Amino acid sequence: MDKQYSTVVLGGGESGVGAALLAKHNGETVLVSDGGVLKEKHRKELIEAEIDFEEGGHTKSIVETAKTIIKSPGIPENAEIVLFAKGKSIPIIGEIEYAAAFSKAKFIAITGSNGKTTTTLWIYHIMKQSGKKVGLAGNIGQSLARQVLHDDPEWFVVELSSFQLDSMYTFRAHIAILTNITPDHLDRYEYKFENYVRSKFRIVQNQTNNDYFVYFNDDPVVTEMVDKMEIAAKKITFSLTNTNCDVYVKDQEIVFNRVNQPFHMFYDELLLKGKHNTCNAMMAGIASDITRIRKEKIRESLADFSGVEHRLEEYLSIHGVQYINDSKATNINSTWYALESMSRPTVWIVGGVDKGNDYSELDAVVEKHVIAIVCLGVDNQKIIDHFKDKVSVIVETRSMEEAVVTASKLSLPGSAVLLSPTCASFDLFANYEDRGAQFKAAVRNL
Repeated sequence: MDKQYSTVVLGGGESGVGAALLAKHNGETVLVSDGGVLKEKHRKELIEAEIDFEEGGHTKSIVETAKTIIKSPGIPENAEIVLFAKGKSIPIIGEIEYAAAFSKAKFIAITGSNGKTTTTLWIYHIMKQSGKKVGLAGNIGQSLARQVLHDDPEWFVVELSSFQLDSMYTFRAHIAILTNITPDHLDRYEYKFENYVRSKFRIVQNQTNNDYFVYFNDDPVVTEMVDKMEIAAKKITFSLTNTNCDVYVKDQEIVFNRVNQPFHMFYDELLLKGKHNTCNAMMAGIASDITRIRKEKIRESLADFSGVEHRLEEYLSIHGVQYINDSKATNINSTWYALESMSRPTVWIVGGVDKGNDYSELDAVVEKHVIAIVCLGVDNQKIIDHFKDKVSVIVETRSMEEAVVTASKLSLPGSAVLLSPTCASFDLFANYEDRGAQFKAAVRNL
């Protein structure tokens, strides 16, 4: 190819294709460049839209002629093609950054190490139930760019990873929510936790005193950073213990003391159990209250939300054993919450691509709840070495079917089998959804 393009999109997944379609609509000459192989549905869509694309690598002579590069979040900042483009001083932005500039909607943006997806979907659920015109984007569903192209609602609820935040510069969240921060994805941040923390706090950039920043007051990493920064937005805090916060738990109730209309509800009314879901409910309630949804509708929609697939999903009970799919737990903190919420002796399926995990943080909950560990991964040695003196039964497996069958043999009536991997899925699976789907299929086949 010797054609020049004003916009080059790196990555041809949902995010990249959506960005390409919007850029084409905006009159840009567009190339989608993917280092791998495009999915057939994306290839077909690009052909129908008459958008050029390349697969299996990036042509540097084309990339260097671009005025703008839109980078998919899965491509690391230190990837060769990204470093090349930076060396040529070509602006590199993300799909969210690009699409938001063409939207008139107000944005509710959610980030953090844990609880992002549940909180995002919970807010979206409440807003839909209240009749608001709202879209759902980011790490969930269709790309923001695709939705802006076809329909620009009053609100967007957007789940943002640190990778997406890294390539956002002018984006402004009317409501920014930070669930918590624990070590995760450190392999993308030079194994420096402080780099990851700074990435998460990009969510407050560009906010004004007309905006809101919601954060977890019980998280010392978050509160320490808040104290160091000048944040223009109105700060709203929530806590499981501190009754001086704007939203808190007291006497089995969640007390919403801000922003517009104070109200209470018993946390036993929630379909989703566990402390982490109490936190998620508080964040969802706060955001909904800011948008001036009636408190009766907020309370009703908090109570009837049924959760997220692959996140502490109670799938089947077989011979008195409850099988729980928590494939979305890809870090220590997620698994801590999962194990902490267990009310039965638990056979724990764990393993995958380690991202710098410190398993000692799980010692107390493992000792309390876990009766056996089933390792599922290409390299399980770090897990085995850490828990071999803490759990009497540890078994290695190499496939989901083998892991589930092994776990079923180790379980007893009244116990649980919990898939909560603590690790990324890419050694044996396409993604965490694939891992969770294979778990459920293996359970069905028992």
